[in-house]
Amino acid sequence: MKSVIHYIIILALMLGVIFLYDKQIGAVPILLLSVYLFYFGIKKMCDIKNSN
Repeated sequence: MKSVIHYIIILALMLGVIFLYDKQIGAVPILLLSVYLFYFGIKKMCDIKNSN
């Protein structure tokens, strides 16, 4: 279930990039996507660190 939510969030942000790119504000969803992926990566690293 978590992976489905993860894919939905990424897909929504990528669709935001596609639609907002023509209006010259495509950087906003890209910034949000990078923050989300950074948070997801840190969370995964903490999970791996705590399992060892």
